[in-house]
Amino acid sequence: MHQAAAVRSSGAAGEPGAGPGSSARAQGPRGWRAAVIGAPVAHSLSPALHRAAYADLGLEHWSYEAIEVAPPRLPALLDELAAPVGPGPGRAIWAGLSVTMPHKQSLLALLDVIDPLARTVGAVNTVVAQRAGEGPALLAGFNTDVAGIVEAIRETRRGAVPPGLHEGGPRGALEVLPQAGPQAAGGGALVLGSGATACSALAALTELGAGPIAVAARRHAGPGRALSAAHRMGIEIEALAWAPGDEASDAAIARRAAQSRIVVSTLPAGAADTLAPHLAPHLAPRLSPARGEGGPAPGAGGPVLLDVAYDPWPSALAAAWQAAGGLVAPGWLMLLHQAVAQVRLMTGRAPRVAPMRAALARALEAR
Repeated sequence: MHQAAAVRSSGAAGEPGAGPGSSARAQGPRGWRAAVIGAPVAHSLSPALHRAAYADLGLEHWSYEAIEVAPPRLPALLDELAAPVGPGPGRAIWAGLSVTMPHKQSLLALLDVIDPLARTVGAVNTVVAQRAGEGPALLAGFNTDVAGIVEAIRETRRGAVPPGLHEGGPRGALEVLPQAGPQAAGGGALVLGSGATACSALAALTELGAGPIAVAARRHAGPGRALSAAHRMGIEIEALAWAPGDEASDAAIARRAAQSRIVVSTLPAGAADTLAPHLAPHLAPRLSPARGEGGPAPGAGGPVLLDVAYDPWPSALAAAWQAAGGLVAPGWLMLLHQAVAQVRLMTGRAPRVAPMRAALARALEAR
């Protein structure tokens, strides 16, 4: 536990007023500092999102950067984050951190307070320095990946197409793909992968009422972490062994994906693309208009794929899913909505989504 554990802030983790934007920590000339940390992190789009939110909220003295932090450096950075402010002018005050790999699990043992959702999921992607004055901050850990997944899937089901994200640009099709044709019946959900994001996906799918849930874990990784998270959540999941690149294994997992209402791929870019050639024979018939009485109900939600890897986009998996008639939520949509929640936690202010979405579109198209 961090050395500032004895300090008590003006609000407990997750409560209004706990963040730096509360009345106890109004914006001042010293300014506030936030960052995304990870290794690697140079590719992160988080700075574009958070800076756009600060500008729209009128937070002139707030800054946000990307900092490469290897695991051995993490404790020292947390000490800096929690350091007393001290009287008089000085450097900008740390407000919080966005966290990416490889730190999402290790932070659980290093922070003073862990929000119940982050504890249950087993992953922290947001750290807030909660201050009750000029003394050391209490470091609180949260998980906004769950909210990001939930909102990405909900927005895709509504058929929303974010403005400014279009086909034909230098990066190809960037929009949330609109609803296609007849809608499919089907049941359950499938998560590809078993790491930290997969655990967040389990919580998100549970919130969406998308059970029963199966997890397809690559055989060298195993489903252990996801099974542990499911146990903490009080849900049962089915563990499926998967060997990407093996024809029979890919066909079996693709068949299961095509039978699901929601599929969330939490794997790195390209890692699930071996499923793509096997999707059409199973998914397309579900969405065919000639299904008779057993066909999909008109207006019902179609099967959704959320592929958390968004660069390059579309992935072979996403393209095959769309071609077969399914709905696709790109990973940057999850990134957008988890960042909205992070800004709210760090600043105590509710940001508008539209300016952040527009900034993300510009950043994506500039790549």
